[in-house]
Amino acid sequence: MDFNGLSIDQAPPISAPLRFFLSAPLFGIFAGVLLLFVDPANLVSRFSMESIAVVHAITIGFFGFVMLGALTQMLPVLAGVKIVEVEMLTRYAHISLVVGVIALVSGFLSGVTFFFLLAMVGLGIGFLSLLLFIALSIKDVKNFTPTVKNMAISVVFALASVVFGLLLLGEYLQESTTSLHLFLANIHSVWAIFGFAGILLIGVAFQVLPMFYVAPAFKNFCLSKVAKIISTGLVLWLFLNLFLVEYSYIAKICIALFFWAFATTAWLKLNQRKRKVSDITIWYWRVAALSLSVGAFFWVGDEYFHSEYTVLVGLFFGLGFLMSIMMGMLYKIIPFLVWFHLNGAGYMSIPTMNEMIDKRLSKLQFLLFMISFGGFVLSFFMPQFLWFFALTFILSMAILEYNVMSCALLYAKIKKTKPDFDMSAFK
Repeated sequence: MDFNGLSIDQAPPISAPLRFFLSAPLFGIFAGVLLLFVDPANLVSRFSMESIAVVHAITIGFFGFVMLGALTQMLPVLAGVKIVEVEMLTRYAHISLVVGVIALVSGFLSGVTFFFLLAMVGLGIGFLSLLLFIALSIKDVKNFTPTVKNMAISVVFALASVVFGLLLLGEYLQESTTSLHLFLANIHSVWAIFGFAGILLIGVAFQVLPMFYVAPAFKNFCLSKVAKIISTGLVLWLFLNLFLVEYSYIAKICIALFFWAFATTAWLKLNQRKRKVSDITIWYWRVAALSLSVGAFFWVGDEYFHSEYTVLVGLFFGLGFLMSIMMGMLYKIIPFLVWFHLNGAGYMSIPTMNEMIDKRLSKLQFLLFMISFGGFVLSFFMPQFLWFFALTFILSMAILEYNVMSCALLYAKIKKTKPDFDMSAFK
């Protein structure tokens, strides 16, 4: 692995990102359980309360937690800055977000305004406190690498998405919606998916693919221009929807085109990697690249399809693209964190990163996830089978939790033993 350009000494305590990473699969299980008890007919529309509840269990509970963990871990290491009081900050932000997600889902399913109030407070405090501290840390960055630039852009879109989400929650709290509700909901979802998650994952790929897979570095155009072009497209999409809605497809084509270009580039980089050993994370990256391409096609063409087909856009972008990459990241980043922190503490007799997770279980988890993903697409047309694929999804998330938790338990077990070397003199 290549550590060039990394500020290893600025890494936060392992507990800071790990609490987010370990919670994410639990919310995946939570979303799967919700699918068992909702009426499949209500999930066809993206505007039903059941759909919104399940979507937010995944988008905030899984995607949001993984991305916040990644920002907490990677920003100090890549940019050489410290997030102030990161341990205390992440602990209380994590608690607030857990309460906020559960309250939000409860509010959508029950319609009780108290849950919306609790969600507004929990999510507002959790997201805004952590994102604002991250933004303040980025302000002092001197080593502005392409990955750090993408992180900075994604944080801006994250903050905007959170504000839009809180405005929408305020309307639910008042038990009335304005004429701007649908418009705000569209901005909230598009900027969160493409601006926050999409741009962040592209930036992470710039670092992760060469580092973990010994793939060729991305070309300068991709490193310096793609995030700016996508950001411009997202702002243009907002402007056109406000004033020239009939031309909004121009911005959509621009955004989709460059996401598709990234997917193609990532696929080619994996083909050109020097370390040709294939593992489960390679499969996840390939599924993500294919799903991103299909999802981009559906998103651009959704004006010409039936409006209900927007659900398929969410499946390909959400499960196929975002969740696949994030699960691949978890299988790489968590073992790396365990190895890195133990090695830095003077432990030499530790398993390698590849030995920390049972490969057979990771393959089974991938297989179950792919069955679930394909099954959810099938269930859009044949909803009577949704319950079965919800079960496979729950099992997939449970195995993922076991796999990543095994790394954390290994870390805790080894930390109870005496280090091979006394590293106190180097601190």
